[in-house]
Order: sequence, then structure tokens, then C-alpha cells
Amino acid sequence: MTLGRVAGTVVATQKDPGLTGFKLQIVQNVDIETIEPSSGFVVAVDAVGAGEGELVMCCSGSSARMTDSTENSPVDAVIVAIVDSTELGGTLVYEKSKD
Repeated sequence: MTLGRVAGTVVATQKDPGLTGFKLQIVQNVDIETIEPSSGFVVAVDAVGAGEGELVMCCSGSSARMTDSTENSPVDAVIVAIVDSTELGGTLVYEKSKD
């Protein structure tokens, strides 16, 4: 799993029927120690209703097809959680209520 911040959306009117009904989000990777943007983006199916700017947790590969909504779909990345807080080494790194 990775942490990222929703940076935008993708609209595709022509797509595989297995993607019909999915909201596609652009997720930018973040540094786990600072929650600052790092290199790399992924387009992920949003399984939890995340909004732009929110910190999210993503799964990729075969794990992306293990949620109730993405099972047997042509999906390689999925947003599985909206992050409330992160703690690293006993130190609070991120708290949504202060974002």
C-alpha cells in the first residue's frame, strides 16, 4: 500500500466496460515522513469517495482487484482509505483535522 494525495480526476467516455461507473482519481505519491509530494502519480479507482486534496491509501497490482467494488475489473490501482492521521516512530506526522 502507498500513501498519496488526490490531485485531480480523469474523465474517459470511451473505456473498457469493466470501468463503467468508476470514479478515476489522479493520486500523487507523498513522502511518508513529511507527507509532502514526491515523484510519481497513479490513476486509481476511487472505492471510498475521496475528494481532491485528501490524503489517501492506495493498493495496486492484484490487490487492487480485491475490493468489493473492483473484483474482476481491469483495475491496477484503487483508493481504499481516506487517511485521518499518520504516526511514525511515536511522532504524529499528519492529522486530517489540522490539514
